[in-house]
Amino acid sequence: MLLEYNHDRLHLDLFIFPLHQVYLMVHIQGEGVFWIIIHFYYQKFMENEKPALLKTVSKTRIQLDAWGVRLVSILIGVMGAINIISVFLPTFMRRLVLLAGATPTGVQLVSSLTIVLGGFALFLLANSLWRRKQAGWILTLLLLLITTMAQLLNGPGIITGLVVGLIILLLLLRRSFDAYSDAPSVRQGVLVLASALLLALASGVTGFTLEGIYSHQPVNFLGAFSHMLTSLASFYDPNMKQVSGFSQYYSSSIFVIGFAALGFSLLMILRPVVIHVPATAEERRRVAEIVTKYGRSVVAPLAVFNDKHYFFSPGGTVIAYAVRGRGAMALGDPIGPSEDAAATISAFKDFCAQNDWQPFFLGVLPDRLQDYRSNGLTPLHAFFEAVVPLDSFSLEGHQNSGFRKPYNKLANLGYQVKLHVPPLEDKFLHELRMVNNDWLSTRVGGEKYFCVGWFNDDYIRNCPVLAVHTPNGKVTAFTNLLVIKPKIEITSDLVRYNQKLENGTMEFLIVSMLLWARSQGYETFSLTGSTYSGKKKKQKISLEVKTLDVLSALINPFVNLKGLFAFYDKFHPRWDPLYVAFPGITSLPLFLLTLIRVYSGKDPV
Repeated sequence: MLLEYNHDRLHLDLFIFPLHQVYLMVHIQGEGVFWIIIHFYYQKFMENEKPALLKTVSKTRIQLDAWGVRLVSILIGVMGAINIISVFLPTFMRRLVLLAGATPTGVQLVSSLTIVLGGFALFLLANSLWRRKQAGWILTLLLLLITTMAQLLNGPGIITGLVVGLIILLLLLRRSFDAYSDAPSVRQGVLVLASALLLALASGVTGFTLEGIYSHQPVNFLGAFSHMLTSLASFYDPNMKQVSGFSQYYSSSIFVIGFAALGFSLLMILRPVVIHVPATAEERRRVAEIVTKYGRSVVAPLAVFNDKHYFFSPGGTVIAYAVRGRGAMALGDPIGPSEDAAATISAFKDFCAQNDWQPFFLGVLPDRLQDYRSNGLTPLHAFFEAVVPLDSFSLEGHQNSGFRKPYNKLANLGYQVKLHVPPLEDKFLHELRMVNNDWLSTRVGGEKYFCVGWFNDDYIRNCPVLAVHTPNGKVTAFTNLLVIKPKIEITSDLVRYNQKLENGTMEFLIVSMLLWARSQGYETFSLTGSTYSGKKKKQKISLEVKTLDVLSALINPFVNLKGLFAFYDKFHPRWDPLYVAFPGITSLPLFLLTLIRVYSGKDPV
């Protein structure tokens, strides 16, 4: 007996369950009840297991794709290594060539320098492939095609098959190489290479023609042109030993120019994307609104400064970042709705990969660490933020004598701290600028940027400023204030003072700041940060922390983070952890280099 059954409900996935035809055939022949039961359980399986199965399939494909990219990168790097080894171990390579039937690059080159430079060029291409560069993929494919043609003309061998296999692998992985290069740099590199080759060709033809006349062996234009073209193709002149010393020098200079132009062009073509246009005023206005609504960290107010670029998510989140070379340094966590943070980090990672950047995050709060881990980034406890609870701050007690005595001393001498509300007058702004210039004269590298503010007339004019006035009214130190969370947390940005400073002036300024903030109803005051080495010396720490701590010594000449810890600790702050997030331990050197460059304000060259 055939049972009535709606076949439109057979939602069978053809990829997962290819035997659906057998099922239908048996069903039509009358085994309906049994197969309906099987189909019922199959549907349950698909509802519960299919998402996980598809996720596993997708993950497997991503892993195969990653390993394919790594494999082709390694093989190109091995080809470069073989080129270099062939110069230093010629006997070994001669045997290898006889065994394989062809040279690794398919062209019999005589110049050892050419082979070595070609090997380094292959290393650059291998590195670009590892970084999934489109330009690297195109250049490598062209090189392998030329190599294959040369090997076919000279007689194919084992190496020919390997090169063809590499070409096929590159073609299969073509969608994996999606990282862009900097378009203006590519144009510049191509223009320089074309100009240098044309100049070398014209100069070489002229030189060979004159050499023929000098040696009484006339060379016509076509002969000189053909000879120079052959020489440029191999970067070697087989007749160099037969000409005069001047000709050897002349010919060698042409090849040197060609090598330099080729190397420069290769570096420019493979260069990461450079942001040539600053953020617009409209973007900064939009960021200011997001920071006001969602800002949580001490660095959030700095997101609106004009040394930042912005990555906006569809969910209303922004990441403020700066790029130096291959490093994209994001300031703090994504600013926006908490539920949008993980997706924004993922999108920013993809954005960085497309532009051939490494993503880094500086000043990450501990409650967002899982968002970074889920996106393949490693969070590392590297800094502390000194946060003073204002409700418990007091000048009383023996434990507070370290700042109470300097405060009372300067107060008795007639020093005062005054609040100057914006907009500041030009005369007072000029006085602050003089103090700032005096302070900068003692600092290595001048003004700092990115994770701190810097003295700018428009910026300082529109900030509330607490200034220390000497008994005669002169400003000897000052700081400007930034609100993190209205009536909850506030911080100071610039802290500047004269070289000739009365002992205890800084304690006097900070105590006055804390007392003023408490009187305004704020709950906490954030002072600044300190490196990990400034605290918990005896605690066992990981290799990543040790590595970062050693490398962070490079920053200490610019800002004495260890000394800051010792100074701010006397105010008994709560040392809250701050983290950095990066792709892995091998990226730490680039992280430190990028941090130094953005902090010092070095241009993105």
